[in-house]
Amino acid sequence: MTRFTVNGQPVHYRMDPDTPLLWALRDASNLTGTKFGCGTGHCGACTVHVDGNAVRSCRVRIADLEGTFVTTIEGLSRDRSHPVQQAFAADMVPQCGYCIPGMIMAVAALIDRNDTPTDGEIDAAITNICRCGIYPRLRQSIRRALRIKSGRERAAGAPPPGIAPEDAVREVPALREPPAAERP
Repeated sequence: MTRFTVNGQPVHYRMDPDTPLLWALRDASNLTGTKFGCGTGHCGACTVHVDGNAVRSCRVRIADLEGTFVTTIEGLSRDRSHPVQQAFAADMVPQCGYCIPGMIMAVAALIDRNDTPTDGEIDAAITNICRCGIYPRLRQSIRRALRIKSGRERAAGAPPPGIAPEDAVREVPALREPPAAERP
């Protein structure tokens, strides 16, 4: 059997049970945000969540997923309001963007489990490869995502595709009481 849940929807794939999840998602479900990178589980471009854990979808067979819950980048947040998506946009992390869906999924799994990861824990959890070299901004963006998640920082929602990067996310000023002289 190959029945499990993808992005909150029950699915039954009528494919060879040995089919990698990556290809079931991309070819049968048309969820193309999950990218093919290396096919060996090394690069992380195909990272999705299986029962909340970051998994390289090119390395797991659909037969092994019976009864599980799979979340892809499309199901993480339809309006791009997830703290990791907000932080990546605010810090302008993406360059070419190919690795970003898998990177976001890996970071989201990390911050769901750990509200205060050390640099070593981040390095151990985020083994995705980025050929553009986003690494200098990555750790900073993870820290921002944690602040957004905890409510210590707010970022405006990411706009639809086609908006200039400098307009992508603007900081939302903290709410404050106006000075007495400015009150009505």
